[in-house]
Amino acid sequence: MLFKKHIIFFLTSALIILTSACFCNLCSANQDLRFSFHKLESNKKGSTILIVGGIQGDEPGGFNAASILATRYKITKGNLWIIPNLNFISIINRSRGVYGDLNRKFADISSDDPDYNTVAEIKKVILNKKVDAVLNLHDGSGFYRKKHIDEMHNPSRWGQSIIVDQEKIDHPFGNLAETAKEVVKNINLKIKSNEEKYSIHNTKTCDGNKEMSKTLTYFAICNSKPAFGLEVSKSFLTYKRVYYHLLVVETFFKKMGIEFEREFELSFSGVKDAINKDIQICLNNKILLDLEDARKQLRYIPFRKDKKIELNSRNPLFALVEYQGKYRVFYGNRDITYIYPEYFEYDEQGVDSINILIDGVEKKINFGKMIKVKKHFVVKPVKNSRVNIIGFIGENKKKDEANILIRKNDFIKKFSVDKSGLIYRIEVYKEKKFSGMVLVKFII
Repeated sequence: MLFKKHIIFFLTSALIILTSACFCNLCSANQDLRFSFHKLESNKKGSTILIVGGIQGDEPGGFNAASILATRYKITKGNLWIIPNLNFISIINRSRGVYGDLNRKFADISSDDPDYNTVAEIKKVILNKKVDAVLNLHDGSGFYRKKHIDEMHNPSRWGQSIIVDQEKIDHPFGNLAETAKEVVKNINLKIKSNEEKYSIHNTKTCDGNKEMSKTLTYFAICNSKPAFGLEVSKSFLTYKRVYYHLLVVETFFKKMGIEFEREFELSFSGVKDAINKDIQICLNNKILLDLEDARKQLRYIPFRKDKKIELNSRNPLFALVEYQGKYRVFYGNRDITYIYPEYFEYDEQGVDSINILIDGVEKKINFGKMIKVKKHFVVKPVKNSRVNIIGFIGENKKKDEANILIRKNDFIKKFSVDKSGLIYRIEVYKEKKFSGMVLVKFII
């Protein structure tokens, strides 16, 4: 509980981004964490679907699926708008809702409620005239069944169901129950296990379901926007939850005329790789950290003396939390590593790249990038600057470590960024100012 309070106090911010293909999550210290907004739009006219993930912070299937949609899909017909991390502060805290259940605040919310701005902002997005339908991604308990079978399979469970609030509304996609029925039929043809097949759950909200009348989907329905709740079972591991969410979402795409491409195979293994690979952050456009296999502690990372941090990542689920002089890196609700900073003035007007001889081929490498090396590398001298290769212990070690041929065995493994001892830091300094960093990864 104590740590949760510190997270809430020190949480950094993810600014709302309004770009057509957004891969950037910006953070600056000591502000409230906000959701990010991603637009994937095509040149072919078609429907616009809004997808929301992370309305409840303890549902990683939903927010990871939405993040993958935002970063690994390309829309070729129609448009896809995505908010993958609506309740970001609760995601970081692994809480259903730090300030209470956000999905029960759409009918009425006090202006004093910490969630007030979040609710107001997402309502504006939902009400945008371009939005044709809303899909709200959830992880639900057990397996929904119309009749009671046992404790995990009964009408009180939510998992493996598509939620509709009522039969229909007046809209081209407003036949909610029929649309859900068609989607369920199509996805169940692809699911072998009877337990894992989907059902339709009509909550009949307008008939007096007070709890469901407070939700995001019912707010959309009341404003003539078709909306569906997509529930995957919490009985599954995260990658399996994400797989099922994507399977259902893609079926809705086909129903609503959205055409797309994706970077990975839609399978359990393909989704697992999509979640766990290419986990990188860039700080202040100078420091790249590859965190796929990160050590639990990364020490002496050059931060700005004024503590101004700009965090860039392809993945919108990253956040930095300042805590007792260090920074904790979160990827969704996963605790990745601690960064222990060393503070420097930054050389803002100096070089922004270095030349490196990589396995005999010279290349210009910008700061904030990573190179891959099979055998050896040589950093070419940088005018009026000093090259510091972190962990290098070769016979030729000196104050300026440019013009030295360096192999993997020339490093002390404990100084690597990763646990496997394959990734190391090349840092450049101009007098006492930090210029930038390049990562080198040895390929074995």
